Amino acid sequence: MSSKQLVTGNISQLKYINTYVLPHNPEFKGTTVGGLSSIDFDPASKVYYMISDDRSSINPARFYTAKIDLSAQGISKVTITGVNTLMQRDGSSYPKLTPHATRTTDPEGMRYNGIAKNLIWTSEGERLIKENDTVLIDPTINIIATTGKYIDSIPLPDNMRMHLEESGPRRNAVLEGLTFADDFRTLYVNMEEPLYQDGPRAELVRNKAFVRIYQFDLKTRKNTAQYAYELEPVALPPVKKGGEYNNGIPDILWLGHNRMLITERSYSEGQKGTNIKVFLADLQDAENIINNRSMIAHPATNPIKKKLLLNMDDLGIYIDNIEGATLGPVLPNGHQTVIFVADNNFNSKEQNQFMLFEVIP
Repeated sequence: MSSKQLVTGNISQLKYINTYVLPHNPEFKGTTVGGLSSIDFDPASKVYYMISDDRSSINPARFYTAKIDLSAQGISKVTITGVNTLMQRDGSSYPKLTPHATRTTDPEGMRYNGIAKNLIWTSEGERLIKENDTVLIDPTINIIATTGKYIDSIPLPDNMRMHLEESGPRRNAVLEGLTFADDFRTLYVNMEEPLYQDGPRAELVRNKAFVRIYQFDLKTRKNTAQYAYELEPVALPPVKKGGEYNNGIPDILWLGHNRMLITERSYSEGQKGTNIKVFLADLQDAENIINNRSMIAHPATNPIKKKLLLNMDDLGIYIDNIEGATLGPVLPNGHQTVIFVADNNFNSKEQNQFMLFEVIP
């Protein structure tokens, strides 16, 4: 059994334990700790890895290591223990986004490989098309050492590439989550929102908003499958007419036996916090749509099956911008934990939340 999956993949409930809030934007070794967009736990070393989505605008793009202490009441303390700069192939850090940029990054997801002892992280790239500025930078899937040093990248399928025309990924809706499977032999990564050619973004009513989840063979580095997953409607309307709203997948988490946890995050401008729903997804009978160029032209006949496990609105507490999830340590009663992390966007009105849940089989 991989250290990154449950024994059976079965979950009947996620039971809330507590939330710990990291102080706002603390300083660590000359960097500002914030924008935490992923979390991953290595049970062997008891180290947590967390990527920051700072696009080198505050400090060079980076990731942190941390220790999380648990007590009978849940998470009692989160301690940042290290920071490493994300390095490019040439050994330099990533530049910040500038007009007409050809190189930049938008870090979103990161996982630790317990076999190779390295990290894989994703960038959303950039698609900025304005009258006086055009930036097209493809997303990336990067393999790095735990020091941040570049090792390699995983080639992208064509439909992940940015285009001037409305084809491929939408801006800021690209590679958000990733998860290892099959004892680190397989990698899954997900689009946050639908590709242009696959249909519309999620709306306030169900509208067949399908995103793709990509499967990669880590030995060959090849994309071996793509699966369709239907997003829920946006949870609430924006407070003001014409305000921004969206729903997408910030993270996925492998459980074993063709099952994964899929987190959906719904945001509506003016509404407090976000709406977070967590689904148990089953890939067992899902259709491989790797050769389907457009789900508008050819709708997926067998998308991923999903079952709602948790609507965080039911907890009756403030839920911020949840972006990452990991299997945490096992509790004294033998039950697995799941820890979610929220990205505070470096905003004093938002929180770096760490939310602990017990897995009820």
